[in-house]
Amino acid sequence: MLFTLLVVVGYLAGSIPAGYWLVRLTKGVDIRTVGSGNVGATNVWRTYGRNYGLPVMLFDVAKGLVPALVATLTVSHLAGVLAGAAAMVGHARPLFMKFQKGGKMVATTGGAILGVAPLVGLAAIGVFLVVFLIGRYVSLGSIVATASLAPIAAALGEPWPVIAMGAAAWLAVVVLHRSNIGRLRAGTESRATLRRRKGGAPVAPTP
Repeated sequence: MLFTLLVVVGYLAGSIPAGYWLVRLTKGVDIRTVGSGNVGATNVWRTYGRNYGLPVMLFDVAKGLVPALVATLTVSHLAGVLAGAAAMVGHARPLFMKFQKGGKMVATTGGAILGVAPLVGLAAIGVFLVVFLIGRYVSLGSIVATASLAPIAAALGEPWPVIAMGAAAWLAVVVLHRSNIGRLRAGTESRATLRRRKGGAPVAPTP
């Protein structure tokens, strides 16, 4: 019973669309109509700056970390993996947005991995930072970092649910980043900047 409850709570936590709600409440804007059209932290940061993007990012990480950590500590690694995975699914297809498209799952995946295998999560964050600082592509850093999860977990001797979670997370992130991969191949993907230009207006969603 507790196992199932923790997985359900994980999904509900993941379904909280922090980026959508924050921008809607403070700006009166549907974040899905500006920038990349995504409700995640990257689009919020690019469109409205770090004062909006950073809180959303931290919340998106927390909603993966907390359910995964609690389930791992109270039940098992398998329960932690499934609660974290449920949070990831909730972020991508949130109940509170009527199962419409949510975020691309990267921050919530990072939180979930930190909850079940902190060393794996920290190593993947390191991979992301290296790739991001070299190319300034959030999407590429996200894809490479999630691709590293399963190999790192295996190298560190983590239990099989953690390795499986890493592999599944990479596949999901690749699917959700299909358009980004197309733009990376075409050389049209946007490079990240640390702050929004002063006076810059939100732009229409990219395809």
